[in-house]
Amino acid sequence: MANRPFLVLIAAAAAAVLFVLSAFTVRETELAIKFSFGKIVNSDYSPGLHFMVPVVNNVRKFEKRIITRNYPSEQFLTSEGKILRIDFYIKWKINDVSTFYQATSGGDEEIAAGRLGSIVKDGIKGVIARRTIQQVVAAERTEFTGEILKIADAGTRGLGLQLMDVRVKKIDLPEEVSESVFNRMRQDFDRQAKQLRAEGEENAEKLRSEADRQRTELLADARRDAEIARGEGDAGAAEIYAKAYSRNPEFYSFHRSLQAYREAIGSDSDVLVIKPDSEFFRYLKRSTPR
Repeated sequence: MANRPFLVLIAAAAAAVLFVLSAFTVRETELAIKFSFGKIVNSDYSPGLHFMVPVVNNVRKFEKRIITRNYPSEQFLTSEGKILRIDFYIKWKINDVSTFYQATSGGDEEIAAGRLGSIVKDGIKGVIARRTIQQVVAAERTEFTGEILKIADAGTRGLGLQLMDVRVKKIDLPEEVSESVFNRMRQDFDRQAKQLRAEGEENAEKLRSEADRQRTELLADARRDAEIARGEGDAGAAEIYAKAYSRNPEFYSFHRSLQAYREAIGSDSDVLVIKPDSEFFRYLKRSTPR
């Protein structure tokens, strides 16, 4: 009875040790594989606390996040037989940890990086071999890397990896062709610029022609409307004059004579030769109307 507290303490310590040996934690950034005597029994673990049987089981953990690996310069041949030296790096991650473990001799990251590098190099080789130096230099990055990713995708699936991106850091041209390539690129850019300028001038000329046509139409319509309005005004005036004449012919004659006087003798530079007793001066000679 006296040893009972001691035995309870030993049992509690043993239970604590057993719990520590049996429990393992998987973080958000980790992938885990559980083995039973060296054989994979489970590789689908979510983040959190998990358990295993001590001695019988053991656990290996691997990086879940994207891994970046730089590769030294490699030589590639273009379609014209010229050598390019290209520096590149790869971004990849594990998407099937069990396949990754088995394909890389126990999950060796260096082996994975080497095999993945070889796959990507073959992809770059295929893409470069179909292009000239000028096409390689001037190619869009998305087009270039998209083709490499497409070629390398089948090979990376067998490694349990997902190739996220391939980035070309530097392209070294042979000295004997670098200047000619740049000159050819400048000529192409000049040609494109001239073509764009010509297209711009053509569009501008079309716009100017259209604007001139619209201006001509607007002026013609305005002149037509003005002539119509003037004709309607003249017709209205004639109608008013006719009504005035029918009501008082003598006043109408007097009014028209005043208009004639204003137009005939209203300017200092005009010379008018008429007999004094002419009918033209009928209203100027009379003091009162008849």
